[in-house]
Amino acid sequence: MRYDFDDLRLFLDIVAEGSITAGARQMHLSLPSASARVRSLEHHAGVALLIRGRRGVRPTPAGTALARHAREVLAQAARLESAVASYARSPAAPLTLLAGGSAMHRLVPQALVSFLRAHPDADVTVSESRTPQTVRTLADGEADLGVVVDDEARDCGLAMESLGDDSLVVIGQAGGVLAGRTALAYSEVAEHPLVGLDTDSSLRRWIDKHLGPHTPVVRYRTSVADLNVLVGLVAAGVGLAVVPRRAIDPDRPLDVCALQDPWARRRHLLARGVSDRAPSAATEALATHLRQAALSLPAPPAAARPA
Repeated sequence: MRYDFDDLRLFLDIVAEGSITAGARQMHLSLPSASARVRSLEHHAGVALLIRGRRGVRPTPAGTALARHAREVLAQAARLESAVASYARSPAAPLTLLAGGSAMHRLVPQALVSFLRAHPDADVTVSESRTPQTVRTLADGEADLGVVVDDEARDCGLAMESLGDDSLVVIGQAGGVLAGRTALAYSEVAEHPLVGLDTDSSLRRWIDKHLGPHTPVVRYRTSVADLNVLVGLVAAGVGLAVVPRRAIDPDRPLDVCALQDPWARRRHLLARGVSDRAPSAATEALATHLRQAALSLPAPPAAARPA
């Protein structure tokens, strides 16, 4: 038989109140209308559902079974309605976050995890982008937030705040050629076999941009797309690498040296897109999660601090 949801709700109210009159009142029905609905339920069920007495009503065993299953059916129907309704709502436009490869390694993923968990109705489009491109996109109002490098974003006219150090260091296998060293220039690093990120990566482009005409020609034994893979190759003794200090797990056995070159000392900045409107609550929340992620990142090994 087919059950009407309103009839099931009425029956549950009657059982809960112990009275057809009180149940009818809960459903805003007249007593004759409520009584007719109960009789229709019993007729279609083919069995009595209520025991009627002077002091009210109580369910029969069949009525108790009906009440138990009615609660489950109505709860499932409510979940179904909520799930379908979520697709009918006009979703807010996703936030757009741009960041370079260094920030995409730990900072951005950590902020996304906490933000998306805390804001289930908000979506974020994330793209890797070099600082010059990020600055242009933010200035054009086509992105909400960007994580940029201070040197390339200076005097761009965007609202920015510091997210922390993103200086570069050189790493090598523990006990290898860097053993006992605390700092060295890139020209000396370039005399050794290196492993690096792909040539179109933000970090590789940053390094190549700052190399002088007298820097030795670098021998890259291999190039990879992922910082974790890069650090793993170094730990295995494949070669040296230049990486952001925050890419290094403090507990990983590596020799770490600061780079003495001025271009190796840089900071991450959080930049905001240009807009005619005030930043949305979701934008402000994502900015907060990026700040919190930056503060919670592990400190680099002491030897990696610039001299």
